[in-house]
Amino acid sequence: MKTNNAKKKLLYLLISLTGVIFIGKLFQLQILRGVDFDPVHNASIKIEYDYPERGYIYDRNGRLLVANQVSYDVMVQPNQVKLSDTVEFCKLLKIEKEDFITRFKKAENYASYLTSVFLKQLAKEDFAYLQEKLHKYNGFYIQKRIIRDYPVNAAANVLGYIGEVNEEKARNSNDYEQGELEGKEGVEREYEALLKGKKGKKYFNRNRFNKVTGSFKNGLMDSLSEGGKDLTLTIDIELQLYAQQLMNGKRGGIVAIEPSTGEILALVTSPSYDPNMLVGRDRSKNSIFLMDPNNPEKPTYDRALLAAYPPGSPFKMMNALIALQENVINTETTFRCYGGYRYGSKSHNFMRCHCGIYDSPIALKTGIAKSCNSYFSNTYKRIIEKKRKPSQGLDTWNKHATSFGLGSYLGYDLPSGAPGLIPDGKYYDDIYKYRWTASTNISNAIGQGEVLTTPIQLANFTAAIANRGYFYTPHIVKKIDLKPIKNPEFINKKQTTINTEYFEPVVEAMHEVFKTGTGRWSQVNGIEICGKTGTSENFVRVNGYKQQLADHSILVAFAPKNNPKIALAVFVENGGFGSTIAAPITSLMIEKYLNGYISEENKLRETNMLNLSLQDIYNYYRPKNKEIASRKE
Repeated sequence: MKTNNAKKKLLYLLISLTGVIFIGKLFQLQILRGVDFDPVHNASIKIEYDYPERGYIYDRNGRLLVANQVSYDVMVQPNQVKLSDTVEFCKLLKIEKEDFITRFKKAENYASYLTSVFLKQLAKEDFAYLQEKLHKYNGFYIQKRIIRDYPVNAAANVLGYIGEVNEEKARNSNDYEQGELEGKEGVEREYEALLKGKKGKKYFNRNRFNKVTGSFKNGLMDSLSEGGKDLTLTIDIELQLYAQQLMNGKRGGIVAIEPSTGEILALVTSPSYDPNMLVGRDRSKNSIFLMDPNNPEKPTYDRALLAAYPPGSPFKMMNALIALQENVINTETTFRCYGGYRYGSKSHNFMRCHCGIYDSPIALKTGIAKSCNSYFSNTYKRIIEKKRKPSQGLDTWNKHATSFGLGSYLGYDLPSGAPGLIPDGKYYDDIYKYRWTASTNISNAIGQGEVLTTPIQLANFTAAIANRGYFYTPHIVKKIDLKPIKNPEFINKKQTTINTEYFEPVVEAMHEVFKTGTGRWSQVNGIEICGKTGTSENFVRVNGYKQQLADHSILVAFAPKNNPKIALAVFVENGGFGSTIAAPITSLMIEKYLNGYISEENKLRETNMLNLSLQDIYNYYRPKNKEIASRKE
């Protein structure tokens, strides 16, 4: 009797112990691992992805700039592949056996238990046929993807492109798998998190024969895809297209900004490329050409954001504002020119001037309108010598110039940029061991010397003058899913260190530039344009000797004078005087934007600029083992 009771107790104990083990295992699987358990490494689980539509991109007027199209990739999971006839499979995919081996080894090296892209972007005519046959080849399947489509051949530098994530990111990221696409440049890269949306996942059980047997955990871990957000850009695509046409055959950059908001109306780099070249099966071939470092055209190099040029004469307005603020000149202060400015003790230290005014007193308005080098050399000297030490004077000068966003990345919402250079006292102290004066860097007076600016910085500088002392950080996105942006960085004013009253005389002088000064040949009837032409010196070094090349043509402007609607900077490399190329391009863009058309009286100007090519100059100066120096030394 006692033996039977002992056996019963042992049986109950075994049953209870077994139950505890099962409950513990279920607790581990369903609670501890729960929904956070990712079965991606489990060979018995198949994952199907549902890729969302990437967000669409529009211009400020609602014109579609970037849309989507469907693409199909052949995917492979190497540890599931069992091919008895590789040759037949290669014929099906229209590839060589050597190509198959290379692709398969790459997939194995990535991870044999994970899926990766075997063949990208099938031709549409091949998709249907291949889909019928592919079930015979274990480990291969077709994945639908969304790729981009560009209805307008414009603004490639603004929009950017999408490309495959690199293998390291795919391995370490929870958001991307190998073969997936992400934004690489421009808006696509900067706003990737908003544009990409969220992919959906479905998990399926499969047996040892690799056949799906049902949903994993009854779909508990499945998720739906969520489409990306649409973006409305600040760009006016009609103005962008027009600027691109005007820059055909020329190298350089154009940036146009709406002063009252900081919205970028046009952001042009030239040469550029058709954004559709980086879509589809020809993408790899095209990218090799476009991104070739030896390609002299450098079509993917954004000159509007990255090219740091000496600003030339437009920087004279900066020196005028600083001098007025520091009370070292006033609007009635005069200097004499004598055909240039002599500095230092050596006879060859002479900065020539082409203002055409000899041995007559020149005041501020005329100094800007006629672009007098002597006037601004004297002005700069007074700024630097106001303090006991020249480094202190230059620090004050630096403080005012950088308050306009010069010498910085500005903080705009695009991933490319260059800071340029606004030197301070330490910069020269380090070079000259504290033994320098205003004459040492007198070229800073006329925007040469060590000063470097990008087109977007000069456009922003011009917008600050148009606003009489403040600016908004330039930005490229206006709305997200039709809702205006609320980023305080883009909607709050940035005040400069110059008092408002000092801007009006400079604005009047800029207006005089287009009335009687260096921009008078590019006037537009009915529009009061305020601007400043510039000519930036350009050098190349050959065998240790400095050789001067054709100068860069520059112009900054805004219009109308009161309540300005557009401010812009135009840089044309090797274009010569600012009045010859940059000025007519500027006035044409202003007229096109404000009036919507080019008047008959300016049609000849338009035709000349549209047909003008500087390619012969670029070919002549094409560097051959030359050290390029794009600023005066």
